[in-house]
Amino acid sequence: MYQINYFKQRELLDAKLAEEVAGLLSQAIAEKGKASIAVSGGSTPKGFFKALSEKDIPWNKVTITLADERWVNIDSDASNTRLVHENLLQNKAQSAKFFHVKQGGLLCDETLAYLNLAANTSLLPLDVLILGMGEDGHTASLFPCSDQIKQALSVDNTNSLMKVVPKTAPHERITFTFASLSQSKATFLHLAGAAKKDVLTKALAGNDVFEMPIRAFLQHSAINTQVYFAE
Repeated sequence: MYQINYFKQRELLDAKLAEEVAGLLSQAIAEKGKASIAVSGGSTPKGFFKALSEKDIPWNKVTITLADERWVNIDSDASNTRLVHENLLQNKAQSAKFFHVKQGGLLCDETLAYLNLAANTSLLPLDVLILGMGEDGHTASLFPCSDQIKQALSVDNTNSLMKVVPKTAPHERITFTFASLSQSKATFLHLAGAAKKDVLTKALAGNDVFEMPIRAFLQHSAINTQVYFAE
């Protein structure tokens, strides 16, 4: 299920989303002494990252990771890890921990086994998940065009992280699976612009999750996806 929260300006959305997320992270820390959040890349979340980084919470008890990552070097313009370090791990958030989903040179079975063990031990289930959405309806790196999409969306997938090779986008990817992301305690979908509004409208009009994987989050009865949208 979902709820759409509309904002007239992106700055208003960024401020409200940062306030909500900071509150959830603080609550998790109060309850269990630590908190975890997975964010998404792209240009849309930059303002939100800045607003969140300035929140006064116990950042040294927060672990930040990415919902997915391109398997590229951290100095690449395509690196979401670089994006997070330059825009979120700043200001008061400098003391937060960062869980690297891109580690090593090759995205092989051995690397995946290590990352799955590390994520299951120290990170999951997530307290907060911030998703984005592509114009094809993909979210994280759950691409409808990939040969791995059925495995990636399977609720029976025991892997928390897996390799995905999209056919309509560059770079091989590592992504958290739907099975692991769906366990997040709070899920947000952060969107901006008329084009994304059109994609969202299409996603809400159908139910084929393999056509538009974001539907798996929007239409799941046990997931309360808070959509934050600004023009």
